[in-house]
Amino acid sequence: MDARLKLLAEKLGVSVYFSDAGVSQKNYEVDEKTVRFFCAELGYLARNAQEVESSLKAVENKSWKTPFENMIVMRQDKPEIVFSLPATYEPKDLSVELYAKGCKEPLSYAFFCTPTTEEKIIGSKVFRRWQFVWQDELPWGYYDFILHAGKEVFRTILACVPSRCYTTDEVENGRLWGFNLQLYSLKSCRNWGVGDLTDLKNFAHLCARVGADVIGLNPLNPLFHDFPENASPYNSVSRMFLNPIYLDVEKVPTFSFDILPDLKAQIADAQKGEYINYTKVYQLKMKVLHQIFEANKFDETYQRAFQKFMEEEGWHLEIFATYQALYSKECTCVWGGCAAWPKELQNPASLAVEKFRKDNAHEILFFKFLQFETSRQFQEVFDVVKHLGLKIGLYRDLPVGVCKDSAEFWCDKGAFMPHAGAGAPPDAFFPNGQKWCLGAFHPFALKQRAYEPFLKVLRANMRCAGALRIDHVMGLMRLFMIPDREKDGTYIAYAFDDMLGLVALESHLNKTLIVGESIGNVPEGFMDHLQMSRIYSISVLWSERWQNGSGLFKMPCDYCENAFVSVGTHDMPPLKMWWFGYDIELRHRLKMINDSERVGAYKLREADRQKLLDALDYNRVWPEDKPRKGNYLYGEGFPEGLEEAVHRLIAASCAKVALIQPEDVFQVSKQQNVPGTDCDVYPNWRLRLPIDLENFLSSEAFMRNVNAMKRERGR
Repeated sequence: MDARLKLLAEKLGVSVYFSDAGVSQKNYEVDEKTVRFFCAELGYLARNAQEVESSLKAVENKSWKTPFENMIVMRQDKPEIVFSLPATYEPKDLSVELYAKGCKEPLSYAFFCTPTTEEKIIGSKVFRRWQFVWQDELPWGYYDFILHAGKEVFRTILACVPSRCYTTDEVENGRLWGFNLQLYSLKSCRNWGVGDLTDLKNFAHLCARVGADVIGLNPLNPLFHDFPENASPYNSVSRMFLNPIYLDVEKVPTFSFDILPDLKAQIADAQKGEYINYTKVYQLKMKVLHQIFEANKFDETYQRAFQKFMEEEGWHLEIFATYQALYSKECTCVWGGCAAWPKELQNPASLAVEKFRKDNAHEILFFKFLQFETSRQFQEVFDVVKHLGLKIGLYRDLPVGVCKDSAEFWCDKGAFMPHAGAGAPPDAFFPNGQKWCLGAFHPFALKQRAYEPFLKVLRANMRCAGALRIDHVMGLMRLFMIPDREKDGTYIAYAFDDMLGLVALESHLNKTLIVGESIGNVPEGFMDHLQMSRIYSISVLWSERWQNGSGLFKMPCDYCENAFVSVGTHDMPPLKMWWFGYDIELRHRLKMINDSERVGAYKLREADRQKLLDALDYNRVWPEDKPRKGNYLYGEGFPEGLEEAVHRLIAASCAKVALIQPEDVFQVSKQQNVPGTDCDVYPNWRLRLPIDLENFLSSEAFMRNVNAMKRERGR
């Protein structure tokens, strides 16, 4: 690859080399075509040597010609910023105004501003770097920063950020535990076929009763209204709002079973089966909710609250509801999603969209009503959790990207990489890599927009959350991006210090702990940054092993202290499935591995089972009334008490928080999600738990695992 192209790629943050995180780590040299593609995707043409030189010049000059970016992220413990101005200016020519965001009175702080020796000639002008340093401590927060340079005025937003994210003494000094819950999978005698917000409220009461302090949730963002079977919670149509499938329709004011004939029979039918029928459940809920909405018998208090909600959510709600109504209309006659809509509908600010909004105001209002009612019920859950005194409470999940056929993408294409999607190179868990095809933020557009697209999503998912899991947290530093029409990609860098700082600031403003999902290809030194920023890492039993995840299982004292630990995740086989190797057989059936790889995987699993037994023996975590009785070869069945022993092992770790997955407790032998497959190949995101929520406390398996966790956690 040409040296100048490599230099341009380096300056733009496009990796020309990378390593995967497979068991036998491989190094890759990125194809030149891919590098040129991403340079162009970032706004700098690189098709030939002339374009490369022109782009290099533009990149090198950009930071000199403009004094400030649209937002400056400054650490509170390092109160200085650097900017550039023409060298003709002297210190006496400069003055500064500083306003707390939203305030009209200027703040008074002592500072000094001095020129540096760094200069650059661009055309006929000489530019010089300046350093601005506060002498007083500036409280963290957002500020309007105005620089007067002679007759010129330059403005920017200053974000003064804490060095570490928010936490509490109860988390730092305690040994908390709780559950990782896929809300949709909850069965109950009363829900309509999908776990709902009343189930979540009841689960919170259960947690308080048994001493659990955290409820981890799957992403709760809305999916496709017209295609309910597109069920992946990580492929939402907006990370700003909530999925109305989680509504408890019976708790919506004016609901009556008389709304539809045979409603109770339809509910019973929707509850049937091992797997969720999303179409049946969602369409039934929407049918009833439409009837309630059309009847419009809400009292004045409810109507006022609805109006207030619409005013507070403003343009974001308006555009999302418009997208949903428009999508419902266009999907009946246009195939290919919003990208295939007529040109006049591609721009949400167009006259055609405005006309649609006026002509379809009632239907748009229905989608706003869905969001209001879902938000209202979710707030009720949050209030109950606070009243019950759960020390962390709801632990929400923010997906790394968004569906490219989403409202987010439609209304703000400029904030995203237009012709590429996020994915991952091979790692120990997914040896073929992953192509998620998710829309990911454009790193330069984020800076230009003062990080507003990122911040609004972050804030929306911190609502009603004691903790927030940032999916694939490495995306704050870099994301593996793959061109839409290709299979190979590379890493694109983000302004890591800025992103970390803003996450820390928002965590304090919203009093939300931050947890980073860091399973996969983790850059060297990245975990140190998380620890220094007090972003709790995610730890799973299957990766807590020596020799790059293939050796002996680690001892509890070897786990990371600042972590949330569990046995696995929704993307991994539950304990019983792992023990018998059903996941290996599944991958073979799905043609993800061949015959010889299958044989090798079984041999490796047999060795891994023995390593797990050895770890459980050494740490003496087997239940006293169910000691280990043998080596449990494949014909000897599932070891009695294994799930208790495993939960005691992770509970005994020094991790701040330990989490139980109900799938492990109830010995589920099927995987919730197989990455890289669609629902026509495997029923992802559909598996119901085998036991009703009302029966959890009377379940011996549930209580034994709860007591195993409490025994080691001392709670």
